[in-house]
Amino acid sequence: MADSAVVEALQRVTSGLAADERRPAQEAMAEAVANALSGRRHLVIQAGTGTGKSLGYLVPTLAAGHRIVVATATKALQDQLGDRDLPLVASRLGQPVVFAVLKGRSNYLCRQRVREIEGGGDQLPLVEDPLGARSAGGASGGHRAAGGPGTRTLGALGREIRRLVEWADTADTGDRAELSWEPSVAAWAQVSVGPRDCPGAARCPSGHDCFAEAARKRASEADAVVVNTHLYATHLASEGEVLPAHDVVVFDEAHELEDIASASLGFELGAARFAALARTARPLLEETGAADQVDDAGLLVDQVLRSRRDKRLVRPLPDDVVDRLTLARSRIAELSAQLRRAAGAADRDRAGSGGGGGDEEARRTRAQQAAGHLAVDIDRILESDDGTVAWVTGPEHAPVLKVAPLDVGEVLAKVLWTREDAPTGILASATIPPGLPGRIGLPAGGVDELDVGSPFDYQHQALLYCALHLPDPRSPGYEAAATDELVALMEAAEGRTLALFTSWRAMQAAAAAVAKRVPWTVITQSDLPKPALLERFTRDEHSCLFATMGFWQGVDVPGRALSVVTIDRLPFPRPDDPLLAARRERLGRDAFSLIDVPRAATLLAQGAGRLIRSAEDRGVVAVLDRRLGTARYRWDLVRALPPMRRTRQRADVEAFLAPLRTPSPTAGS
Repeated sequence: MADSAVVEALQRVTSGLAADERRPAQEAMAEAVANALSGRRHLVIQAGTGTGKSLGYLVPTLAAGHRIVVATATKALQDQLGDRDLPLVASRLGQPVVFAVLKGRSNYLCRQRVREIEGGGDQLPLVEDPLGARSAGGASGGHRAAGGPGTRTLGALGREIRRLVEWADTADTGDRAELSWEPSVAAWAQVSVGPRDCPGAARCPSGHDCFAEAARKRASEADAVVVNTHLYATHLASEGEVLPAHDVVVFDEAHELEDIASASLGFELGAARFAALARTARPLLEETGAADQVDDAGLLVDQVLRSRRDKRLVRPLPDDVVDRLTLARSRIAELSAQLRRAAGAADRDRAGSGGGGGDEEARRTRAQQAAGHLAVDIDRILESDDGTVAWVTGPEHAPVLKVAPLDVGEVLAKVLWTREDAPTGILASATIPPGLPGRIGLPAGGVDELDVGSPFDYQHQALLYCALHLPDPRSPGYEAAATDELVALMEAAEGRTLALFTSWRAMQAAAAAVAKRVPWTVITQSDLPKPALLERFTRDEHSCLFATMGFWQGVDVPGRALSVVTIDRLPFPRPDDPLLAARRERLGRDAFSLIDVPRAATLLAQGAGRLIRSAEDRGVVAVLDRRLGTARYRWDLVRALPPMRRTRQRADVEAFLAPLRTPSPTAGS
């Protein structure tokens, strides 16, 4: 597609929009994407805030007739693409464009699970039991309604499940997002299945009327499919069974790809998986002893994991871990054998009666698949090192053993980039970490990199302030001095501050101290859900919002309400992170520069990117960590930030913010 044709198509789509000015960066991006597609080369492109990167890759791809999958790292971006950008392109491009949004199977209500509950295969829980172990919720029998002779009142979990079952009759797509209320994890688990447990439409009595299959059918007929990055990684792990064939994959917010792929291409093991298997299997067995033994095995595994939370499991594995996993493996094998015997007996009964398997057969298939997958995962943990890292994480009451690839680049190269049918990859973000192409396995000779910049005039709109006079963040006097600095900055801006912290404890301590010293409202991340919190922060122009890592990205507050972004410390990853620790060991002396500095630079740039969101915005990014101005690696961090003017003097900050201050009532009189 000629460059002029790409620009014309882009102008056709964007004409008449609220910001209907030509964007040179967006046009350069669209041209680069078109060239990458025509040359069958991968493209890694950094497009700063305000570029309009989604249209920059959608228009050239769809105008050229390619089938595209867009994988996003955030729900907000997924919604933007599905609700705004793709409808716009479809209506204005001048050619038919069909699009769909596809989520993972467990996001859709399972009609077969609902049938089994309605038919009495699952008794609604009478007591709270989040693992579903051996409460009333794990036994067979029909519903017990509240009231009446010989009945008992449903527990809160049972009432939730009943409400979801009733919703199934009126649901449109079956997508959990349709609900006007948020079900608990335990309740939703009763009416949904994951990809490992589903027997497939052909083997399921409800397969002809399956919400997840309907969503997949819509995706198979679409020119553009929007998914989250986790689902795309699941597609890769399944050897291409989840998504339809496509010519192009776009990873938007590509700086998240390495971590998401690492998590999604691994697996996790905890007591909940054993309990879920036991719960599914019990109604299929005349004697439930084997299911109970599997349930107990999960609790035994849970015990050895609790003492190792936040720790890596190095090889050879500890004896007690090996013993518990080996015991669990043998009990799963016994349960599988009993399920096969029960299946044989059921088949003989059906042959004699001429009946079909129906719901019981579907449940049996799910149980057998769950047992098989659980056994395989245990075997992978017990076998010799296969290039993975194992560690224990999660809350104290429900620890999980996670296993992830040590080198995600090697895995992605094998399952994605070097396949014969490999799609062209377009990786876009406002912040591309140094060395990203190599770390995600892109072939060195087949990828181009480009930075199209940003439409914003950072030299005039923004100031980067490093508070060099503060103590080192690791010293005892830092916290009090940083609080004083925060107060001074808020006074200079008359509030209007987003204060970002690297820990929950630091955020709470700073908020409590600052709130006593300033006249403006101080709200914290713990006060409200994120959307309501941002709405309140935007509405009350002088308010100050204190938040942690969840707000370093995905915060878009243009205008005067956000005039100062403060960052308490350089956001280096935890030194005791088990997965990163294993990668550091492999890299040796180069680990800090190849792992820690790029991650800190990317997250610092993401945090700083909350400030300038429109051409009219003006403000200060204040880093309260003197290492930004003194450490040997400081320029690696500074170069990752937008090209703002820089200062070490608070007086410069106060002068820069002075135009924001409310004029005195007597001024000019």
